[in-house]
Amino acid sequence: MGKEGMELYLKAVKSGKRAMMAQYAKKGNPHLKVLDEIPEAANSVMEYPLGLVQIPAERIVGTKTAGRAQAFACNFMPVLDDHTEFAMKWSTLCESHLKEGIHDAIKAYEYMNEFYVLEGNKRVSVLKFFDAVSIAGTVTRIVPYRTEEKKNKIYYEFMDFYELSSINYIYFSEEGRFAKLQSLIGKKPDEKWTDEDRMNFSSIYSCFESVFRTLVKENEERTVGDALLTFIEIYGYDEVRKMTASEMQMRIARSAKVFETQGNEESLDIRMNPEVVKKPLLQRLIPTSAPVQNIAFVHEVDPHKSGWTYIHDLGRMHLEQAFPDQVKVSVYIAEQYPSLEDSVRQAVKDGNSIIFTTSPVLYNASLKVALDYKDVKILNCSLMSDKGVIRNYNARIYEAKFILGAIAGAMTTNDKLGYLADYPIYGTVSNINAFALGAQMINPRAKVYVEWESEKDIDYVERFQEHGVSYVCGRNIIIPNKNMGSRHFGLFELGDETHHNIAMPILHWGKFYEQMIQNIMEGDWKNAESSGQKSLNYWWGMSAGIVDVICSNSLPAGTERLIALLRKTICAGEFNPFSGVLYSQNGVVQEDKEETLTPEKIITMDWLCENVIGRIPKMSELTEHAIPVVMEQGISGEIE
Repeated sequence: MGKEGMELYLKAVKSGKRAMMAQYAKKGNPHLKVLDEIPEAANSVMEYPLGLVQIPAERIVGTKTAGRAQAFACNFMPVLDDHTEFAMKWSTLCESHLKEGIHDAIKAYEYMNEFYVLEGNKRVSVLKFFDAVSIAGTVTRIVPYRTEEKKNKIYYEFMDFYELSSINYIYFSEEGRFAKLQSLIGKKPDEKWTDEDRMNFSSIYSCFESVFRTLVKENEERTVGDALLTFIEIYGYDEVRKMTASEMQMRIARSAKVFETQGNEESLDIRMNPEVVKKPLLQRLIPTSAPVQNIAFVHEVDPHKSGWTYIHDLGRMHLEQAFPDQVKVSVYIAEQYPSLEDSVRQAVKDGNSIIFTTSPVLYNASLKVALDYKDVKILNCSLMSDKGVIRNYNARIYEAKFILGAIAGAMTTNDKLGYLADYPIYGTVSNINAFALGAQMINPRAKVYVEWESEKDIDYVERFQEHGVSYVCGRNIIIPNKNMGSRHFGLFELGDETHHNIAMPILHWGKFYEQMIQNIMEGDWKNAESSGQKSLNYWWGMSAGIVDVICSNSLPAGTERLIALLRKTICAGEFNPFSGVLYSQNGVVQEDKEETLTPEKIITMDWLCENVIGRIPKMSELTEHAIPVVMEQGISGEIE
């Protein structure tokens, strides 16, 4: 044993003892994890060999048996006294590694994508001391029983991904992300990776990980895989693959806020109502000269082609009338540009400092532009962004859908109702469930048959007629300049030839835009920024005057009184459709009569109420136009 080897051993011991002290402070286990002490691993479905693989060093977390666990700290550094035989062997192995390297493979077990050493603990310790990225090992996989636990579901998704890619170094903290990665790199759900695919991805991952760990703060809720997936979502796989190391470093640095807020529930700030800035009396009395605000509206398509775009354009007109001398508004139609991103960039180049992008389809383009122009205020009409760079806004349409459901429940004569949904994205499922709960409140026997416009090869009218449905909740608004087959909006009675409209939701986007610009001019934007690294989502509803319901004059008087009562209680915040006991198709979701679902749980619903007949479509069942929207704003990566 040489002097150099012992000096390195003592250095490793110091590292080990520091790691132990950190674990003591957190009341965690200061030593290695032991596989034999994990009951679920002992009671597994099966074991099978993976052969010789490169094991990511950071995922080697323990030993198979308890025999050697106490000789190492939790970071695999040695902790025994330097006069022991163990210290001598470690030092000798260390010197051998410096001279000729360690070439013998270890033997290990893999359980839940963590590795436990059967033979070669000291080899792992020495290689980790020298910051080895991976260690060769002969591995046996232990497969746990399938459960409903989140970690278990993610692991089963990983095993499916591993069968296709043979990649074990990337992992995610949420369900659906392995399938999303498979899609983002251009692979079909069951398509295997080639050697070239693995080589290209390995190069990207290594470069990204190195830069990412240097530039971005650690976050226990987020993996490097989570961050890389987001990076690929923003820039696209082909563009990421072509980036030089310096370009990637620049992009990661600009995206730091995105990564730092990612996975942190406390970073998500959902504003349910407008915050009216109260100015002192003198400021209200003395007129102030404010510069003209250059505002852009970027629509996905021409307003005359889309009801959704049309109502946003009405909101734009309202804004111009509300501030005739204080704003200059420009409109950009994304379909008229080479790409969605080009349309948003052009709005910036033309000098607009506030940009509203009015469709979830424009979310990713908005995010990319915002990363390059941090002084421009960009707001995208979508929900549940945790990126912290742009702000998101949407309306609590589910409040109106609940009222439509109550009307439908009162009107139906056969207890069969229909719901025509668009994309399976954030907010859509809560709209379906709110309609179903409204119908159930008035008519406990009511059943709601759901169909999806975004599903391939579907004739929803035919499907509804097959089920004997007479009343359907359709699109939120009529599509301009389309034949009146497009009268499938709001709540309508489904007839053989004509369709009688009963009621419809109203979205007053002009009130949102007016209030938002008013707040910006009064300094509220900066006040919100000072609250810290927050991802702001504005989700206003009936109480803010953004959402309402208008009804046909043919409604019975009793039903009209009921609607007025529901509207009043919802506006006053005295009633929420998702309060009390709630049942899904699979059982109890909420069993406390006094409890109400949080905004986050309402937005991210991935379950359907017990009285809903139908399901949420899989990604493979959606139209080509729907897939990009669902990939970004969908309730999961591969929707079941």
